[in-house]
Amino acid sequence: MRKYELMTIFPIDEDKYKTGLEAARAVLTEFGAEIESEESYGDRDLTYEVKKQKRGRFLLLNIKVNPAKVLDIDRQFKLNNNLVKYMFVRVEE
Repeated sequence: MRKYELMTIFPIDEDKYKTGLEAARAVLTEFGAEIESEESYGDRDLTYEVKKQKRGRFLLLNIKVNPAKVLDIDRQFKLNNNLVKYMFVRVEE
């Protein structure tokens, strides 16, 4: 298992944020990822409009997951309409 930082951007709307976060957590646990920590960066303006959103709620997740499962997680995240943007970054140990 490798460590990754997963930066996520959710809509500011509280209902969409909660459902999007719950769905993201469910996908991560489904594929065997361990969420080590979560750090909220709050609501911020986006540099450019994404999925008709000009602002987003940023959340950084530190996770441990099998590298072979990252592509599967990526495919499932693309189906989550309440997840505006996300990015996996491998953490060097």
